[in-house]
Amino acid sequence: MTAPRARLLPLAAEVLLALGVVSSLGWTLHFFFEFGYLPQPFVFDTNDTFMDWFNTAYWANNRGIYDVWRSIYPPMSFVFLDATSLPGCYLQSPFHARDCDWLARTTIYAFYAVDVGLAWFCFRRLDRATAPMRTIAIGFGLPMLFTVERGNLILVAFAFFMVAHGPVTASRPWRWFAAAVTINFKPYLVLPVLAYAVKRDWRPLEAAGIATLALYLATLAFVGSGTPMELASNTANWVVFQGAQVWNEVNYATSYAPFMMFRTLEMPLLQFVPSRLVETIEFLVPIVIRSTQLVALAALAAAWLQPRVLPAHRLAAILLGAYLVTQSPGGYTQLFLLFLVLMERWNGAGAAIAIVAAYLLCLVGDWPLATVLDVTSNSWLGDRSVTASFGLTAGHFIRPGLVVLIVWALALDSIVRVARAHRAHPPSLGLVPA
Repeated sequence: MTAPRARLLPLAAEVLLALGVVSSLGWTLHFFFEFGYLPQPFVFDTNDTFMDWFNTAYWANNRGIYDVWRSIYPPMSFVFLDATSLPGCYLQSPFHARDCDWLARTTIYAFYAVDVGLAWFCFRRLDRATAPMRTIAIGFGLPMLFTVERGNLILVAFAFFMVAHGPVTASRPWRWFAAAVTINFKPYLVLPVLAYAVKRDWRPLEAAGIATLALYLATLAFVGSGTPMELASNTANWVVFQGAQVWNEVNYATSYAPFMMFRTLEMPLLQFVPSRLVETIEFLVPIVIRSTQLVALAALAAAWLQPRVLPAHRLAAILLGAYLVTQSPGGYTQLFLLFLVLMERWNGAGAAIAIVAAYLLCLVGDWPLATVLDVTSNSWLGDRSVTASFGLTAGHFIRPGLVVLIVWALALDSIVRVARAHRAHPPSLGLVPA
């Protein structure tokens, strides 16, 4: 096969995959205009649009962040929301604030535009031919649209994430600062930064760590609360609270872990799921999670031996992917993983499989298997009363499997690359890059 033809095949595949994302978006919009609400896996509370943002902003403008609301967010979130909201709108409820605070709504739209623009800039720098398709996947795919509909602060963190881990700037201090911002918004984003440790590149790891601590202390002083002890206590409380929210966890998950709580559901989901299937899930889920952790660990250990073989974004994807397979902090967190995966080139079967899986995770909508409940409420987006149907879908089972597939594909491909490099050059066990 000639080189030009070999290049055209992946390009054609990406065009088709991007068209699939656009088509799924078109179907979702058609559903919305006909029924007045967004279908699964969007949240079934049709009046809750943007409320991740406004519930948090309410406490940024009122006392009791950590002792009353018991937030698990570091102070950075409240400093940002305090600066981008109108205080007079938060004297009543968060729902009143949503209709009143035009500055906050504008900030949501603005960061969505910034995210799409930065994604285009990054992908264009990496490969002009595939940049349009990958920008479509990120900008109009399910993880981004879910994030926008929720009004989650991932919208803000993602912009800094692309600066920290993408080809936005060559300035290392700016990348360190951006990494510090992401960690202070979403602490689990420390995992991609640990890719520097695997590569034994200690200076950016130390600099990002110092910047993270400095930013945390500055925002802690500004807010006046949010100490490590408060965050730890509230996180323990949150874990207990989330244990009672199984349906929300299963609805749009990155991991099969929430499936282990199927039997505790208050809704009659077990009427629609055979008991044998539940038993199979309970048997297979721990095996899938543990084996994925092990293959990810093997890939990282191999990368430690040959730190120059794998790019930082590949190691960051494996680290973050293994975390998302272990537990599900929300489906929108896939946005970070998918960006890292779409920085890959079609170089080998592992990368190709991961890229295809990333596109599939961007498909908008779902395939219903059984309706579990009908909820009548007001739709804020549709501006009318609707009766929304929600239940078990194919995506509940497929999406976590695609995240597992990404980790396995990248990890096994990484091990193969390191093995090839090992034949040519013995591994270096020093504390500096080989």
